[in-house]
Formats: sequence, structure tokens, C-alpha cells
Amino acid sequence: MFDIDSIPPIASSASGIYYAYEHCDFVGKLICYMLFAGSTLTWTIMIEKGIALYRAKKASEEFIQLFRGKKFFLSIIRMSENNPGPVARVFDDGVEKLLEFYKLSPERAELYGSAQCPQQKLSSAQVETLRTTMERTVADQILLLEDKIGLLATAVSVSPFFGLFGTVWGITMAFCALAIAGRADMQALAPGIGGALLTTIVGLCVAIPSLIGYNLLTVAIRKITVYMDNFVEEFMARIKLEQYEQE
Repeated sequence: MFDIDSIPPIASSASGIYYAYEHCDFVGKLICYMLFAGSTLTWTIMIEKGIALYRAKKASEEFIQLFRGKKFFLSIIRMSENNPGPVARVFDDGVEKLLEFYKLSPERAELYGSAQCPQQKLSSAQVETLRTTMERTVADQILLLEDKIGLLATAVSVSPFFGLFGTVWGITMAFCALAIAGRADMQALAPGIGGALLTTIVGLCVAIPSLIGYNLLTVAIRKITVYMDNFVEEFMARIKLEQYEQE
């Protein structure tokens, strides 16, 4: 004789979910399809952004160490071009503006910076312009880092509501079918209720990983942002120190 207790829990759960799916109506299945599509999108974003942010963080850390290891930072202009990190982009824009003030080409600046800094006094307006240029680049890099992150936040917010809508819809249809049948018993009601609750399960399965991924990616972006902000301050401190030594 077949004993239901002999079924492994995982197999029983899988068969239960399939049974619930089979008893979903068109709207319930449509919501499940939409949530599955959303899950695929969010996982793709989380994996792509996770890899990109890891590389950006590592490249930024390497460039900061390179910058700190050089007494005259104009000598690393060529090296920054090969670094894909956002800190290197902040450096590039800052140096570009600085060379504009010094009236130097990148080729001359690289040779010049290997031994000394240009003996030219910058005005307060030029120093402030340099800071503004670098801060604007930081803001631009943050926008690039945050690209598609909003989709994860949307998935976290919307997925449970899609699941709840499917559940309410399914329960309503189950009770309507029960009323039409003219009999009230659990055996007739259970399939419809099971199918209705499936959408909530799927919605939570989309929202929970998205929330975890969103938080992890947000923390990574915050760290890189701190790297860029600190680099701007360190860069400006080096400039001010060089200007002070020329007095």
C-alpha cells in the first residue's frame, strides 16, 4: 500500500508546487511567468554588477596604491590610462585640467613629473576649478556604478505585490467556483487555494534574493564612492602642498 509519509520532503514539496501550478488559472500562471522573467532579469543584473563592482573596487585600490607610491604623480599619466577603475578616471580628469593650467602636453608632463613639479603658482580660482572638475567626475562615475541598481529596488518592492495580487485573485476565483458548484468542502476548495498561494511564494522567491543582492551591491558602491571622495581630497592636498613649497 502506498504511504505518503515515504515520499522525501523535497520531492513532496516539488510535487506540491507543481500541483498548485496546475490548478492556477490563466491570470495566476501569467503572474508566475512575469515573476520568473523578473527573477531572470534580477539575477542577471546581480551577477553582472557584482563582477563589475568587484573589478572596479580592486582596480581603484591598485591605483590608489600606485598614486601614493609616486612623489611626483604626473609620472603616472600613462599608467592611469590602463587602469579601468573609477578612481583612475577621476585622476585623468583632474590631471587634464591641471595640465591645462600648466600649459603642458601629456608627453611633456610625464617627463616633467618624473623629477619635479612645474614651478607655476595656481590661483585660488584654478584650485577650486580643479576640485569642481574632479567632484563632477566622481558624480558621473557614481551614476555609472548605480546603473540598473534601480531595477533591483523595483523588483524588491513590486514582486511581493504581484504575488499578493495573484493570491487574492486566485482565492476570489476559488470561492466563486465553490459557490457555483453549490457545495462547501475542503477537498473542493484546496486546489484553488493552493494555486492562489503559489504566486505569493514565487513573488517572495524573487524579492528576497533581490533584496540581498541590492544591499550587497549598494555597500560595494558606497565603498568605491568613499575611495573616490578620499582620492579627491588626497589629490588636492598634494596640489596644495606643492603650491605651498613654491612660496
